[in-house]
Amino acid sequence: MSGVAIKLNKDLVTSARKVGKVENRSAPRQVEYWAKIGRIAIDNSDMTFEDIHNILVGRSQIERGETEPYVFGEGD
Repeated sequence: MSGVAIKLNKDLVTSARKVGKVENRSAPRQVEYWAKIGRIAIDNSDMTFEDIHNILVGRSQIERGETEPYVFGEGD
């Protein structure tokens, strides 16, 4: 993946470093994550952050093959 240099507000970068450390992301990756969440939220204004986050987690699990088939009627 290639990147491009952009200027960001110092406070945003500082915040991205702090939050990124907790989330195991670099500051640039944290800013990318926030931008991704923001784009999804704009396109889906009826969804909560939790909804968006859970969908992204689920997609990541699918990509890593960490899924199990759901069997209707089991566990009800």
